[in-house]
Amino acid sequence: MEYKIADHIAAMKPSAIREIFKVLVDPEVIALSAGSPDSSAYPVKEMAEVGDEIFANEFVTTLGYGTTEGYTPLREQTKKRLREKYQTGTDDDDVIITTGGQQTISLFTQTMINKGDVIVCEEPSFIGALNAFRSFGAQLKGVPMDDDGMRMDLLEEVLSTTKNVKFIYVIPTFQNPSGRTMTLERRKQLLELAKKYDVLILEDNPYFELRYEGEPVATVKSMDTEGRVVYAGSYSKVLSPGMRIGFCLANKEIINRMVVCKQVSDVHTNMYFQMLVSKYLDKYDLDAHIKEICELHKIKRDAMLKALEKYVDPRVTFTHPNGGLFIWGELPKGYDGFKLCQEITKKKVACVPGNAFLTDENGVSNGFRLNFSMPSLENIEIACQRIGETVAEFLK
Repeated sequence: MEYKIADHIAAMKPSAIREIFKVLVDPEVIALSAGSPDSSAYPVKEMAEVGDEIFANEFVTTLGYGTTEGYTPLREQTKKRLREKYQTGTDDDDVIITTGGQQTISLFTQTMINKGDVIVCEEPSFIGALNAFRSFGAQLKGVPMDDDGMRMDLLEEVLSTTKNVKFIYVIPTFQNPSGRTMTLERRKQLLELAKKYDVLILEDNPYFELRYEGEPVATVKSMDTEGRVVYAGSYSKVLSPGMRIGFCLANKEIINRMVVCKQVSDVHTNMYFQMLVSKYLDKYDLDAHIKEICELHKIKRDAMLKALEKYVDPRVTFTHPNGGLFIWGELPKGYDGFKLCQEITKKKVACVPGNAFLTDENGVSNGFRLNFSMPSLENIEIACQRIGETVAEFLK
């Protein structure tokens, strides 16, 4: 039988990252392609204790249906933490618990985008968001970055010459894939440009608490007085990615519309894991846990940067992220990062080519993304040596 797939889905390509996972069935492959925290950082013992308490005392709630907005105690805890610790959120805002940060991106796009509307993104940007935008028929406009984040002069050029821009998508802190952090000055400029051209901002911030050095930078949402910024957050990077517990903080009107979209998607996020996160927050010190994660990841980041400097041709440049999970490499202009990654895979190392993160699916990138949180210190050294060998051959 010939299946007539919807046009907007038929044109989409599989996630390059998910496709790379297929080569990881080979136990000899060193994966620098993932985006998860170190599994040794999961608070397994604490979660087991909390889980036992939930099933002993609240099994009716955890095994039953919940409200689409999310488990009320977790929503309140999330709002309180954002407001008191990060001065983010106002009385006009509300929170919905989502099935991972990815669902916030999807629900917000579904709520706001008509086919043909434009979304402005950092270039490069998170492939999961780009594919979500494409699935709803959005047109994508990429704005190049430098070490301080999205170029505001180029953003204004796009906003002033492009019709039907609905929102700007940014990952301002420890950006995926580049690891870069947008400066405070540019965050202020971003908000001013959004006001000037009357567009919304989707601030995707799943990594911002994974800071290993430097001072925290205020969220864009914390400077928002008009309900113009929609904030996507997640417990994935600080507790566990597999639980799929994310959240969205936004003006109540937007949240109400996203609730309707979620009701026809998955009804509500998994109740057990919502309650598990909530009880964990009640019983344990999340900030102390995050400090331990950061100490662990800093060691790995430093090890990878040192090994890359040791083994890789200096014509290849790498970002020095102050936090997050990723290092971004760039070959000299004219070289293709996709072809390099193909060669690296032959040496049993998996990383993600830069073209996967472009707004133009057919574009060519000289970049590639490396993850330092998942591999062991020994494998970081081995992988970087193999990358160096491959680069030496490739640049010939």
